Amino acid sequence: MATFKVETEQHGELNCWRISSDRAELLIAQQGAQILSYQRVGEPPLLWLSDQAIFRQGKSVRAGVPVCWPWFGNLQRNPQSVQAMYQGEQAPAHGLARTRDWQLLGIEEAGSALRIAFGLPEAQGNLPGWPHDVELKLLVVLGDELELSLSSRNMGNTPVTISQALHSYFAVSDVRQARVEGIEGLAYIETLADWEQRQQQGALNFAGETDRIYLNTPSTLSIVDPHWSRRITLTSSGSRSAVIWNPWTERAKELADMADDGWQRMLCIETANVWDDVVELRPGASHALRVRISSAAA
Repeated sequence: MATFKVETEQHGELNCWRISSDRAELLIAQQGAQILSYQRVGEPPLLWLSDQAIFRQGKSVRAGVPVCWPWFGNLQRNPQSVQAMYQGEQAPAHGLARTRDWQLLGIEEAGSALRIAFGLPEAQGNLPGWPHDVELKLLVVLGDELELSLSSRNMGNTPVTISQALHSYFAVSDVRQARVEGIEGLAYIETLADWEQRQQQGALNFAGETDRIYLNTPSTLSIVDPHWSRRITLTSSGSRSAVIWNPWTERAKELADMADDGWQRMLCIETANVWDDVVELRPGASHALRVRISSAAA
């Protein structure tokens, strides 16, 4: 039976919880129910927290796992069915959920794991410009691995269409030495070349800015990090798309909350429902976007 400790902390303007066991430590912010860091005892971090992260209300932290919901990225790049859900003026990037305070619904032990549940009551008709009634919850399970489940249930009388992502920032020793496996042969959207559709040849190595949407992804993707002799494995369900992103040198210099060389130590693989993989919820229907993050010697 694992022993867990839960402490409240203040980071800048954000209320946070630090949850630790004899095997791992997790830092979660109330804003966005955002995991800020995750590290197993005796290992390098698995999730990356920017050295220059800004902990400010109304701004997502450059770290961990921001929750992108009820749309991903630029709303205008989403299918019309997702755009039509929003009736506001300015549509913030990556939706509305990542900068709102979520409710901590409960923390309970489940065998050798700890289950941490969050909800966003505002999603039931009170998000600005988004007048739909969806019960939105995030379940975080801390055990030998880290599991996330983002569930949406349509409580209203009309269909709701969303795009979404668990925008995970992974820690790597040097992204120039890392590679992503599991995407060989997949079609992807190259957003840096006028959103062309291309096909992946072999594993993905990094030699410049990367921002790709992979389509029809398998349930398992891996980051191989030779210097840390580590393989990070992502096992997902409820998703057929993934976004892989690294800002590289020039883009990183434009980001106030990332060190100029911060790009070297991070790599985003975002478990997602984007492009042709959006979620339509009929009245009463629900959907869960899940990912399990584990690591092993490579």
